[in-house]
Amino acid sequence: MDRLIGFDPQFLHDAVLTGINVFILFFALSYLLFNPVRDVLEKRRKKIADELEQAAADQTKAASLKEEYEAKLKDVNKEAESILEAARKKAKNREAEMVEEAKAEAARIIERAGREVELEKRKAVDDMKQEIVSIATLIAGKVVGGSMDVQIQDALVDETLKEMGEGTWQS
Repeated sequence: MDRLIGFDPQFLHDAVLTGINVFILFFALSYLLFNPVRDVLEKRRKKIADELEQAAADQTKAASLKEEYEAKLKDVNKEAESILEAARKKAKNREAEMVEEAKAEAARIIERAGREVELEKRKAVDDMKQEIVSIATLIAGKVVGGSMDVQIQDALVDETLKEMGEGTWQS
């Protein structure tokens, strides 16, 4: 027993049995533990790979949708601008129509006012003639006295008006 490790038959027998037990234990654990763990890890690896592929596909799809929506947004902006432009044109046309209607109405009002002024002027002229005739008759009646009748008075007034002319007594 003076050696540290003795290679006696018992030791070799125990070493061989221990080696066999280790291999049996390794294969048993491999079958019972390592293979299921490897299967779980493989499934997890596949799941992660699938998720990465799905994420890449989703990202590609999102990019294409983004481009599509941006294109639609540009179209919507163009359409909105065209609608606004049409509304502006319609408003300008309506404004022009309203201005023309207002001008026409103003012209009608001015024309009507001119006719009314003309009628009032004629009426005033006729009233003035009547007043002048009345005054002239009254004056003539006082001057001549009672020697004239109504026909002579009317003839004198007409003659006087003709001598004065229409421009004289109107101004």
